[in-house]
Amino acid sequence: MKLATTLTQTNSDHPVLVLVHGLGSAATAFKPIIPALSQSFRVITVDLPGHGQSPFDASQPMDPASLGRAIFDTVENEFGIKEFHVAGNSLGGWISLEMAADQPSRIKTLTGLAPAGLWLIPASGRLPSEAQSYYLAKILRPVIRVGLHVIALRKIGYSRVSPQWRKLSYEICYDSAYAMGNSTGYFQAWDGMLGRRFDAQVPASVPVTILFGDTDNTLPYPVSQERSLAPAHCTWLVIDNCGHAPMWDHPDLVVKIIKETTSR
Repeated sequence: MKLATTLTQTNSDHPVLVLVHGLGSAATAFKPIIPALSQSFRVITVDLPGHGQSPFDASQPMDPASLGRAIFDTVENEFGIKEFHVAGNSLGGWISLEMAADQPSRIKTLTGLAPAGLWLIPASGRLPSEAQSYYLAKILRPVIRVGLHVIALRKIGYSRVSPQWRKLSYEICYDSAYAMGNSTGYFQAWDGMLGRRFDAQVPASVPVTILFGDTDNTLPYPVSQERSLAPAHCTWLVIDNCGHAPMWDHPDLVVKIIKETTSR
């Protein structure tokens, strides 16, 4: 299927960087780092099926490897681009790993921002408690513009996502709540992860950086940060005072890390 995309830089001299968001999120999650990245890259953002501006298509397999192939197809068909750098957050990080394992000649470098899939024992079913953010966003959708000004609601929605939740901008909170509350592919993408983990091989020809925040409550250490499942040649980083969305907590550092990875 064709995914909704945005190209933020048209300078053909710049390398291409594709950004892949996580479960219940959207391309808007990368707003804090896109302006700086666009100075050095042609940045392409994609919305996964049933997320952001991409409609849900029941014929589209929703496992991470299949979503990676859909991104390859969309970027090539929409922009004529076959090879690119990729960076992904959470589920997007897992998808990026699958892309590098599936078609390594097309992935120049990979930066995983708290990637999912690095667990020894895959989940066999959904836990209602893990969908708290989704249900909260759905319930508050009619009043979200006003509700996000209430500190108590911000704490409920973001204190587990970011140790710096008090400092997150209104735009970050609104975009993420809107994306979650309007996601029509949330549970289908979640089901696509069940019973799976990342266990493919990324060749050493693809430089890889993986980073996690030191207070990632969504994919906590050690159960969801199993280094033996990551590419053996990857650079593995842990960022202080950082949660599950490093591009929110430390945007300048994430831009620096992406640039360093792409220069390898």
